[in-house]
Amino acid sequence: MQSDDTGDIPLIDHCKEYIKQKYEKPGAVFLEPVHRIDRPVSGIVIMARTSKSLERMNEIFRRKEIEKKYFAIVENQPREMSGRLIHWLIRDREKRKSFVYEKQAEGSLNAELHYEVLIELQGKYLLEIILQTGRPHQIRAQLAAISSPIQGDLKYGAPKANSDGNISLHNRYVSFLHPVKKEKIEVKAPLLATVEWQLFLTLAENR
Repeated sequence: MQSDDTGDIPLIDHCKEYIKQKYEKPGAVFLEPVHRIDRPVSGIVIMARTSKSLERMNEIFRRKEIEKKYFAIVENQPREMSGRLIHWLIRDREKRKSFVYEKQAEGSLNAELHYEVLIELQGKYLLEIILQTGRPHQIRAQLAAISSPIQGDLKYGAPKANSDGNISLHNRYVSFLHPVKKEKIEVKAPLLATVEWQLFLTLAENR
């Protein structure tokens, strides 16, 4: 999403260049991320093109007036086919990892989500996840805490990496009220064009 110590060109720089060319903008382009996803995750990101929209979108997130749905593939079926997970997370910036606690601890932040197992396919499970909070690595950490780490997520206990180096977590759907036009915005990101993701999608749509 943004510059880090790898030196790779971040997504925000690509987007600024796109806007500069599309709208023939002279000088610097204002663009700030409102909603981020982790580097190995696919799907929707949200950026604001003006400082006013950034302020208003941040308020929408603060008030939780936004709906976010993710798809995740796990190899260990959760004990319950659907449920609500409530944990407390502490972010370790040096290790770039969030640690899960069952009870509130010093420096921890509340983390809540709802999940549902949609499909089973060859010993793997497609989960739909609705976030109630937006903490760093929240989905990854909370699913690992119930012994269902996301496929390919070595950082949180998956037994092996995916061949492309990503993890099987996708920000599928976002809905919110436009901060200026007050129109409902709905965005659905297509899944990666891999055989596995497309098989899961076909089965999910035919439920």
